[in-house]
Amino acid sequence: MVRSCWRPTVVGDDDVNGRVEGLLWYKDLGNHLYGEFSMAVIQANSSLEDRSQLESGPLSSDYFGPQGTYVGVYDGHGGTAASQFVSDNLFSNFKSFAAEHQGISENVIRRAFAATEEDFLSVVKKQWLSKPQIASTGTCCLAGIICNGMLYIANAGDSRAVLGRAERATRETSAIQLSAEHNVNILTERDELRSKHPYDSQIVVKKHNVWRVKGIIQVSRSIGDAYLKKGEFNKEPLPLKFRLPEPFFKPILSYEPSISMHKLHPDDQFIIFASDGLWDQLSNQEAVNIVSNNPRNGIARRLVKAALREAARKREMRFSDLQKIEQGVRRHFHDDITVIVVFLNPKLIDNSSLLGSPLSIKGGGPAIS
Repeated sequence: MVRSCWRPTVVGDDDVNGRVEGLLWYKDLGNHLYGEFSMAVIQANSSLEDRSQLESGPLSSDYFGPQGTYVGVYDGHGGTAASQFVSDNLFSNFKSFAAEHQGISENVIRRAFAATEEDFLSVVKKQWLSKPQIASTGTCCLAGIICNGMLYIANAGDSRAVLGRAERATRETSAIQLSAEHNVNILTERDELRSKHPYDSQIVVKKHNVWRVKGIIQVSRSIGDAYLKKGEFNKEPLPLKFRLPEPFFKPILSYEPSISMHKLHPDDQFIIFASDGLWDQLSNQEAVNIVSNNPRNGIARRLVKAALREAARKREMRFSDLQKIEQGVRRHFHDDITVIVVFLNPKLIDNSSLLGSPLSIKGGGPAIS
């Protein structure tokens, strides 16, 4: 059997292709405008549905606009169409609005998300009759922007950003979760969805001990998932398993991100951006401890392997046996996992005149044999 794998797209970096180890791709160490970074992705699904990117340099389409680092983790579901579209379009939309508004703000981020959602739903409408399954593809979307001493975190779905901060009193590194998650297994998310749909007693349903929106999907926010946002797609030729028995007249899921802003402190050491595949296996503090207690080189790969070891332990199997399982079947043991660790150099964070070589690296993509 020929095992298919994928290669990332990298521009402006010495290690152009990263490295591949079975179903794992990793970029052990690179440089961004404010320090170093490490990336890794492991495939579990038949086709890798995660996409990710790190962009460092201009954050605006205006030549004189701000410089900084952008990180995106896009955890797709139902296929790769939505996560690939977001990977191709969200950052460029962000740059356009940053140029229009002459800077970075919460409004710029919201407009970039809204434009990306609108553009993808337009694609769904155009392809609806020939590719109806595109209406049931969506993606969680986590984005981080570091610029002018500020960190902006925007999230729609259940990926997560966690900050590692040095605590001088204890000489330990504490984990601070920066992103809000939108998964209806969280009570507050169920309550919010129920408050928005007071006349729908089936807006969240518990199946096999897991809460799901309309009994179908766990996340309450995403880009895509047109079949749960526009009633016009809740009919043939959409496959029956995605169709709701009753019509709906307002979106069930939302694309709008939760946004937080954080003034970076000299004790802020690194940020872990990861899809929920990592957080299913490791707690925030466990992940932060791994990063703070090990060499930077290869740290994202180390986090992925720690998650895989935990997944194997839960199933009472050896890690070596888990590694032999092919994609597709592997999904029964763990999800696709994307990890980007961004280290922060306090000497560089507040330097507004900083200029570095532009960097663009994307993880995930079409499989090749």
